[in-house]
Amino acid sequence: MATESPTGPAPAEEAVRAALATVNDPEIHRPITDLGMVKSVEIASDGAVAVTVYLTVSGCPMRETITSNVRTAVERVAGVTGVTVELEVMSDEQRRELATSLRGGTAEREVPFAQPGSLTRVYAVASGKGGVGKSSVTVNLAAAMAADGLKVGVVDADIYGHSVPRMLGADGKPTQVENMIMPPSAHGVKVISIGMFTPGNAPVVWRGPMLHRALQQFLADVYWGDLDVLLLDLPPGTGDIAISVAQLVPNAEILVVTTPQQAAAEVAERAGSIAVQTHQKIVGVVENMAGLPCPHCDEIVHVFGTGGGERVAEGLTRTTGTQVPVLGSIPIDVRLREGGDEGKPVVLSDPDSPAGSAIRAIAGKLGGRARGLSGMSLGITPRNKF
Repeated sequence: MATESPTGPAPAEEAVRAALATVNDPEIHRPITDLGMVKSVEIASDGAVAVTVYLTVSGCPMRETITSNVRTAVERVAGVTGVTVELEVMSDEQRRELATSLRGGTAEREVPFAQPGSLTRVYAVASGKGGVGKSSVTVNLAAAMAADGLKVGVVDADIYGHSVPRMLGADGKPTQVENMIMPPSAHGVKVISIGMFTPGNAPVVWRGPMLHRALQQFLADVYWGDLDVLLLDLPPGTGDIAISVAQLVPNAEILVVTTPQQAAAEVAERAGSIAVQTHQKIVGVVENMAGLPCPHCDEIVHVFGTGGGERVAEGLTRTTGTQVPVLGSIPIDVRLREGGDEGKPVVLSDPDSPAGSAIRAIAGKLGGRARGLSGMSLGITPRNKF
């Protein structure tokens, strides 16, 4: 019960705890009250409030953010004259209980996206060759869907050629709670990459079993929360990672990225054809670098030729026996490259640019499917370009 202070009634503990319930853990993105992170609330007769908060680990990178957010929330409560925030560290038992709670009551590691009740759309972004802009497409699709209100995550599954953190501007480090990893986020997108665990620009020299284990950890040990969409940026070709994705997330749908020229299209078709052996669905084809708008006139310069996306879609339609659409064509745009170098996806920094508009249109199609819309309702046909 509140007591009288020189400036009026002291705040009630219920009001303070209600304010704390509005504070989300910056990594888990859930209220600290739900996570058992509030150890105690003490209210003095003069309206001064002392809150003790548990951190998941002693070196929590978000300790200052948590302290500031708690103080700001409690200061808004009527009657509060001052706020003191103390931080303690969870015990091993508390961390185990938190990890079990986040896994939905089970302590076992499992890939949540492969479970029968999963509502997350999983898109495995594949290409036949390197250098076709697969990672740029992945990052911009993720940022566009997140900006459209979807909960999005990205797994940088290109272990040898990881580049997603830089392109997305994700410079945070993961935090480990027991055997669970809290992924950093950027532009509203949660992301995990082997590059977050290696020093500097050190190469990763692993064989197949290690690659499979890394991907399994990214999918099962990372706390993703309730995602609408998970994008996996695969390495080029049909190697170990592509096979592991089919094993670990058999419901993942393949999104093939190609460039227009014949040589790239043939290899991209080969990469997409793995779906026949893995029994996965191909959601569509994206044609990148589809033409260079002349800066001095309206002419489009087809630097890499034309029709690659159409050829891949038609070839995969014949191979799989199901219609594979061209989801869109993305023109060559300097701003797309600049955004990747600066960690500012073009769909956010310049959404109305030629590349930004094209990618946002594709993201709208894929995001619509995540909201439960069917391909037919989106008007997708094998020859459509958006």
